[in-house]
Amino acid sequence: MEENVDPEQQMVFEDQQSMRIDPKRARFPYCIVWTPLPVISWLIPFIGHIGICREDGVILDFAGPNFVSVDNFAFGSVTRYIQIDKEKECSSSLRPSACISEDDEDLTRRGTLTWDDALRKSTQEFQHHSYSLFTCNCHCFVANSLNRLGFHSGGWNVVNLATLMFIRGHWVSTGSIVRSYLPFVVVCGLGLIFGGSTFLTFLAFFTFFLVGWFLLGSYCFKNLIQL
Repeated sequence: MEENVDPEQQMVFEDQQSMRIDPKRARFPYCIVWTPLPVISWLIPFIGHIGICREDGVILDFAGPNFVSVDNFAFGSVTRYIQIDKEKECSSSLRPSACISEDDEDLTRRGTLTWDDALRKSTQEFQHHSYSLFTCNCHCFVANSLNRLGFHSGGWNVVNLATLMFIRGHWVSTGSIVRSYLPFVVVCGLGLIFGGSTFLTFLAFFTFFLVGWFLLGSYCFKNLIQL
């Protein structure tokens, strides 16, 4: 005899299944994902490569000029992630902004803009952008997507996105922590042994320059960084 299943319970179960994270298969539904960058993360461990995932968990990341990678996360496997509750954290009506096209606004008015719709729009836009670490990078792509989604009312840029990941990011495993911070510890140890105060001066200057550039480009000269 077949059991009667409550349709509401069935929907809840299906939603839970669709939200399930599977690091082994690189599936992170409704997530922002992060991994360390060679060299840069060895010196500044809170700066890395970032992407955003579709409803089915497939990772999208802006990985090069006119290229958004699909299901092939550049620079290795995911080490940190933030899963977004789209019902609670994303607004149902996106506010007009420079990164939202008329087509997006029309979709929103008709109530048909889904999570994947927003990511598809950002992907189409960034497939026509040149890649630059300083002016148009992976963080720009993810910030653009979050603004389309109305995540916490929008207003995302490279600085507050990097801060969000540093504060709220969940580690995939203990090995991910080691992979992210061990190179920094090794480089700093060797730098202090062989370079001493000269290495510390270089590290401070490099950090100040990189962080200062993105702060200026995000809050003072907003045309410097493309979103």
